[in-house]
Amino acid sequence: MFWKKKKFSDENNDAPKMGILQRLAMKKLEKMDPKEREKLMQKALAPENIAKNKDKIIAAMEQMKKSGQLTDEQMKMAKEKLGL
Repeated sequence: MFWKKKKFSDENNDAPKMGILQRLAMKKLEKMDPKEREKLMQKALAPENIAKNKDKIIAAMEQMKKSGQLTDEQMKMAKEKLGL
């Protein structure tokens, strides 16, 4: 009645599905300098980090597939790129 529901733009349509910490992290990444963001992503996607967290990554991908955020083809491509 007094409050209007906030409508999300197309680029932030996943925001309601994320938790508060995930949204804060996403905003921080978006505001980050592109070179610094690239450096951070290279560090996060280092082979030793992927190998260490392999089961967590696969579990997260399976959950995304069940919720409809990933298709079979996208999941296959991601696994190939990450070497899983």
